[in-house]
Amino acid sequence: MCCSAAAVLLLLVVLSARTQAALLPHHISSLIPILQSLEADGTPDIPSLVRSLGGCGTPVCHTLLGDPPPTPTPIPEPWALLAHLLHPNATAAERGALLAPDGSTVALAPLFAGVEVGLKRAAGRSGPIDQPYASLDALYAVTITEALGTSFLVARVNGTAALGPDGCWDDVDNPQNFTLLGPPSLVPHAVANGAMDGVLLGTRLAEDPIPLSVLFRRYYGVDNGIARGWPHSSRRRRDFGALTAVGKLEEEEADIARRAAREFMEVYVECPAIIPRCMWGARPYRGTPRPLSPPLGSIYIHHTFVPSAPCRSFTACARDMRSMQRFHQDTRGWDDIGYSFVVGSDGYLYQGRGWRWVGAHTRGHNTKGYGVGYVGNFSASLPDPEAIALVRDGLIPCAVRAGWLHQNYTLHGHRQMVNTSCPGDALFQEIQTWHGFK
Repeated sequence: MCCSAAAVLLLLVVLSARTQAALLPHHISSLIPILQSLEADGTPDIPSLVRSLGGCGTPVCHTLLGDPPPTPTPIPEPWALLAHLLHPNATAAERGALLAPDGSTVALAPLFAGVEVGLKRAAGRSGPIDQPYASLDALYAVTITEALGTSFLVARVNGTAALGPDGCWDDVDNPQNFTLLGPPSLVPHAVANGAMDGVLLGTRLAEDPIPLSVLFRRYYGVDNGIARGWPHSSRRRRDFGALTAVGKLEEEEADIARRAAREFMEVYVECPAIIPRCMWGARPYRGTPRPLSPPLGSIYIHHTFVPSAPCRSFTACARDMRSMQRFHQDTRGWDDIGYSFVVGSDGYLYQGRGWRWVGAHTRGHNTKGYGVGYVGNFSASLPDPEAIALVRDGLIPCAVRAGWLHQNYTLHGHRQMVNTSCPGDALFQEIQTWHGFK
């Protein structure tokens, strides 16, 4: 006997879903009963489900809308049917497009992304949409502005069209295959239609949340379901134009570009590079690390004393990191290298326990702040000016911006917290001039 009854039943369910999906017309009318089934099953957040099945998965969607729910195994039949409409052909540029009763073609990903924003606003919650992205209009960002910016950049580089084309279905009564009428862009007509519909319906839902099956039936006129006083998909261009002035899109695109430029400068220019543990050859942590609760209130400056000489190359600094980790683990009996970060004289910081895990650098204060150690003995001489600036002007301000360190942090030398000469007389005198020293 090859299979249990349960396994046979499960196989039949999966095959049934696949068979139905293969015959399912790629039409908005096919979507309505799937939505009704999901609503009847009590699926709480259908737009998030769409993202988990491969809807809007762009960085902006992920940042503004958060993580989608996990996909269960086995996948329920309505989910499988919805996934088929989203991905009828994984290689097709026009995947996830459905024919609407008005003859237009609509991409589902931007449509449901806009609907998700509208529902979150109606519920009085926006999740990750809040800070630090409050200046962005999430409704436009997840539907159209990110796609526009990316498409025009790609078009400029490749010398291709940034918008369009439209396309044709093989059979308007049983649409299965959609063919573009020219070289694809990142914003073909179907994506533009889905984006405009996402903005319009998201705006509507924010004011009057109703079941999505009812919303789509009315808006797209499924089964002649157009309701008086309701917008209709055939008027999307007019209605979108009335809602969205050209200046609105320009502002959104400019805001994203400004934010991107600002974050690039902060991450790659103003913030120092940190060599990760895997690159300097760290041993595994012994045991289970204890998490910190950022933002922390303090930062503690150390010198290693041994090694006593500054390291001035990646090879030398990586060797010193391994040496200190061996000493801390094998001789001191600690779980890992004690410092949160270590400062080389090669222009780099080296990750110790990092931002997230409790260190072993300042007895009695390890949960309260980060320990930063300069490689070398700085009792009589200072680190190089570049190494000083790496922490004073780079690491600390970046930690504050990123939320790892309180804005009103305090900075101490190791000797202020325990009986030690660390971080050396010369370095201790230097850090007394730094912001936050107490």
